Amino acid sequence: MDSKELAQYLEATNSIAKPWLLVQLRLKKLQERRNLISEDTYANELADIHQDLMNLGEWWQGMEDDVF
Repeated sequence: MDSKELAQYLEATNSIAKPWLLVQLRLKKLQERRNLISEDTYANELADIHQDLMNLGEWWQGMEDDVF
């Protein structure tokens, strides 16, 4: 699945507000551009995505049945 298909899936399933899926979309887009950008740019963008993922924390606790 490429980033376009993933984005279409997110829209079709009303999942655009699920931050963990947006992180996945960002990772997919970065993966697709990897050969077009420098190693430093790739590393910086990957670190930024990782930090955003870590900032999500454990927001899902107690809501597992609703969100997964």
